[in-house]
Amino acid sequence: MARLFFAIWPDPECAHALQVLSGRIAGQVEGKAVPASKMHLTLAFLGSVDAAARLAAIDVGSSVKGSPFEATLDRLGSFRNARVAWAGMSRLPQALAALQASIDARLREQGFPLEERPFAPHVTLARKTARPLRGAALDPIAWHVEAFTLVRSEPGTGRYAIEQRWELKN
Repeated sequence: MARLFFAIWPDPECAHALQVLSGRIAGQVEGKAVPASKMHLTLAFLGSVDAAARLAAIDVGSSVKGSPFEATLDRLGSFRNARVAWAGMSRLPQALAALQASIDARLREQGFPLEERPFAPHVTLARKTARPLRGAALDPIAWHVEAFTLVRSEPGTGRYAIEQRWELKN
């Protein structure tokens, strides 16, 4: 069984800005900064799947089309119960919404049980926070998105491994 999710990873400039921000925010909320190598925006979480479902997820990713797009992270907040602080977007780019909706719809067609809550795009900056982070504006961080991935999380290690990557093409 593999724990899988679809995600986008920040481009190098965005990743650097997020790494700096993560260290600062972790100090404010008395939490643990997320390493730059683990920062991502989840598009769909599949959970633990068997080999057949893994192949079905790869087929889903291969069937999704989209164009590269620009996003802007400009909001800070936290999920109090999960004890995480995050960076998010005040404006959801249409291309990101379309990409996520396409992945979601195709996964549902394949019988994947997905969460029913609305898509809330964010990048986790700090975990195990002692204090919540008040929602606030953030100096904008530009994010150029050119691809999306299927990622395997390795239980017990906290590591992520990219299973497959798909380029977004004009």
